[in-house]
Amino acid sequence: MQTERSERWVLTIEEAAKLLGLGRNGAYEAVRRGDVPSIKIGRRLFVPKAALQRMLDTAAGGFHADHD
Repeated sequence: MQTERSERWVLTIEEAAKLLGLGRNGAYEAVRRGDVPSIKIGRRLFVPKAALQRMLDTAAGGFHADHD
């Protein structure tokens, strides 16, 4: 059974980079510095959607924009 893209709990680094307006290398650097939350599954890095949203909410001072 394949999960719909909208139901995924994690983003690839490239997907997170697009959402954050970063380049691929900048996103990997932000992950390396710990600025962007990530998890490693096997040899791959992912950004958990919930952790990214919490990070952005905190950075925005609790501002909640409408999002999917």
